[in-house]
Amino acid sequence: MTPPFSDLAGLRALLHELPAPDAAAFAAAQARNAQLTKPAGALGRLEELAIWYAGWRGTPRPWLERPQVAIFAGNHGVVARGVSAFPAEVTAQMVSNFEAGGAAVNQLAEAFGATMTVHSIALDRPTRDFVEGPAMTEAELIEAMAIGWMAVDPASDLLVAGEMGIGNTCSASAIALALEGGQAQDWTGRGTGVDAAGLARKSETVAQGAARLGPDPDPIEVLRQLGGREIAAMAGAILAARHHRIPVLLDGFICCAAALVLHRAAPGALDHAVAGHQGIESGHARLLQALGKAPLLALDLRLGEGSGGALAIGVLKGALACHSGMASFAEAGVSDG
Repeated sequence: MTPPFSDLAGLRALLHELPAPDAAAFAAAQARNAQLTKPAGALGRLEELAIWYAGWRGTPRPWLERPQVAIFAGNHGVVARGVSAFPAEVTAQMVSNFEAGGAAVNQLAEAFGATMTVHSIALDRPTRDFVEGPAMTEAELIEAMAIGWMAVDPASDLLVAGEMGIGNTCSASAIALALEGGQAQDWTGRGTGVDAAGLARKSETVAQGAARLGPDPDPIEVLRQLGGREIAAMAGAILAARHHRIPVLLDGFICCAAALVLHRAAPGALDHAVAGHQGIESGHARLLQALGKAPLLALDLRLGEGSGGALAIGVLKGALACHSGMASFAEAGVSDG
C-alpha cells in the first residue's frame, strides 16, 4: 500500500476530498444516548465524545478495542542556534528508550491497551536551519508526510500521534506564529527547560523564521519552510486517519502545530480529532483556541511523545463503556419519567 499522493499537488487535492462521518450512525447514537438510564446530559462531555466517536466509526454502539500510538522522530538544524537545553543526540537516545519500552508513553500505551510504533526519520540528516532558508525540500516534506500516512494501521480504531525531536518546540512555535500571527513571545516557551538567555534566543529564532514567509502564507508551505520531519509525519498520520475514518486524540503543543497546518489548509480537516489534553508549554492553550478544540484533560503535562493523548485514551474508553454498555430505560425496566 502506498499513500494516495506523491507530490504537493496530489496532497492539496487530497485535502479537499475528506471523508465525512456517518450521519446515520451519528443520529442513531444520539437516539441511544437519549434512552440510557441517566438524566439527560448527566455524563456531560462523555456523551458528546461517545456520539462523535460513533459517527466516525459508523456504528451507534461502538467499543474502543484497537487504539494505536505512533511516535515520529526527527532532528532539527535550528538546534545549532542554542534553542534547546539538550543536544540533538538525545533524539536518537530517546528513540532507543521508546523501542526498549522505557519511556512514559510506553507505560501509558500499555495501560490503555494501545499498540505503539516508533518511526525514526533520517536522524542523521537534520532539517536545515529555518532562519537561513526552507527546512525541507518539497520531496523531503512529501517523504515525511508519506511515512506518517503509512504508519497508520487501517485496522486501528483510534490514533494518537506523538513525537520526539530536540528543537521541535522551536519549530512548532514558528509554525504557529506564521499561521496565527501575534508576537514570537506568544508562542515560544521553555520546551525542554532552556534558561532565560536560551528562551530569548529561541524567541528571536522563531521570529526570524516566521518573518521570512511574510503575511498570510500557504499552510503547507509553512510546514515545509519551518517544520520538522516528525511534525510533517504527524500531519500525514492525522490526514491518513481521516481517510480511514479513524478518530484522533491530539497530543501536546507540537502535535497541535502539525494539526494546525491541516486546519488552515482545509477547514474541517480536524473534525475527526479531539484534543487529548492542554499542557503547560507556552502557546498550547492559545493553539487549542485557534483549532477550536477544548481539551479532555489539563494536568500540567509538557513531555510530548504522545503522552497526553495516550492518557486521554482512558477518558474515551470510559465514555464508550457508558454509551455502549449501559442499559436503556426499557431494557432496565426503569421509568424514564
